[in-house]
Amino acid sequence: MLRLGAEPPDNREMDLDDIFLARLKLLIIMAKAYLEDCPLGQYRRKAILENAEHIEAESVELGGLGGNFRKPENPGRAMTFDHVFYQRVKLLAVILKAVAKGYPMGFHRKKALADNLEMVCRSLTFHGRLKDMDFLQVA
Repeated sequence: MLRLGAEPPDNREMDLDDIFLARLKLLIIMAKAYLEDCPLGQYRRKAILENAEHIEAESVELGGLGGNFRKPENPGRAMTFDHVFYQRVKLLAVILKAVAKGYPMGFHRKKALADNLEMVCRSLTFHGRLKDMDFLQVA
């Protein structure tokens, strides 16, 4: 295939951190949609469940949560979050897995989800912009 034009200056191959962050941002969008009482259909539940399982496993590996807060196995990776961030991400994934499986979510659980979501978004500097996104209204 012929490629015409200049290469973008920040062009590079996706690595595992990029995939982790993309899945995490998707979970954040779906969690915010759930908190705003958007309907959870069959496909959204399946997407939440699959992404939450990946995020939970990756947060344990990336954050070194499996072995007394040791350093991650790959020290050359680009993400520089502390272990508390990864614990919050894992908690977010666990709560969203419960949502996807249909477990009841009372007021206190929704409040805990919203508080944890806000902390994760603040760490990613991903908060504030979601209010202006019209595409969140899709079912």
